[in-house]
Amino acid sequence: MLTTRGRAALTRPPHLTLPQLWQRWLNSSLLDEFSRVEEIKGQRSANVLTAAKPRRKLVGQALAGLTPGEWMSIDGLFTDMRAAGLDPVVHRSERALWKLYLEDPQYGSLGYDGHHGWSLLQGRYTLAVLFEYAATLGLIDIEYVPPAGARDDYRDNWGGDYLDHLSRYDGLSALRLNPLGAHAVGLTGDYAPAQVPASAVPTGRVTVLANFDIVALDGLPSADTLLLDAFSDRKADRVWTLTTASLLHALDRGHTLDELRGYLDQAASHPVPQTVTTLLDDTGRRTGRLRDAGQTHLIECADETLAALIISDRRLRVLCTRIGERHLAVSPDRLPALRKAALALGYPLA
Repeated sequence: MLTTRGRAALTRPPHLTLPQLWQRWLNSSLLDEFSRVEEIKGQRSANVLTAAKPRRKLVGQALAGLTPGEWMSIDGLFTDMRAAGLDPVVHRSERALWKLYLEDPQYGSLGYDGHHGWSLLQGRYTLAVLFEYAATLGLIDIEYVPPAGARDDYRDNWGGDYLDHLSRYDGLSALRLNPLGAHAVGLTGDYAPAQVPASAVPTGRVTVLANFDIVALDGLPSADTLLLDAFSDRKADRVWTLTTASLLHALDRGHTLDELRGYLDQAASHPVPQTVTTLLDDTGRRTGRLRDAGQTHLIECADETLAALIISDRRLRVLCTRIGERHLAVSPDRLPALRKAALALGYPLA
């Protein structure tokens, strides 16, 4: 069952949630992606594997080093990671290497010289992180082929001839950091989702009624359901109703009315009733009427006379705004200048 936090995340625009999920995963100690490279045995032995969190962060740094929009081969990525010193070592020590093996713990041990190459261990871990998380979150575009025979870096290991692939990730051959990924790793300050083509939403999925109900008798894909859940209140399994409160709640969480308008225009079986468009227009007129102007400092004066003195000073009056009888509002960027001017006037700011 989803937590309250999880349900709230599902109602927000995905591009606001996915970068947060990626950053939280990089800093998480849960799980070890290397465990999914199942053909490498012995991972559960004591003191064998390093902590996953530092390794995961190195892969995150490698992703942040990609040029957005340019394809990079996996082997090229491995080369760049090694050159940059991004080395997500999975084994704690040389002794730990002997406990990792293919097929047989003695003959197939990875401790033998030449049997534990970078791509075999660090590379497989990197592939797991990229495929399971970066690609799943939509941060990268990938080229993937059937894994059987895609890589041969394990063939010289004892037991390697019995395996057609070392992991399901062997088929990952190239990747590209897309705009969402560039935003998630901090290369761009903002992200604007691409508009969904009109043809992507078939007409007739929903019926919009004049009483503000939205009905989907044949059910809806999960993406449509999430959108309607964000903007409306669910009355029944396949019935939603729009209210001023539900629309305002969606706006407060970062959605825009254009998202809903665009969807209803394409998905509705009939033109949207006038009552509904009026509700949307009325709600839209409220948008922007109340605006967060940023943080401010509230300065309290000892008495009304001091407040009047400060607000009449030619140097101070341009730095603050009087609020009531004894208080002044000052923006953070002007606080140092106000502090200096007040000191010159003989009133140090406590």
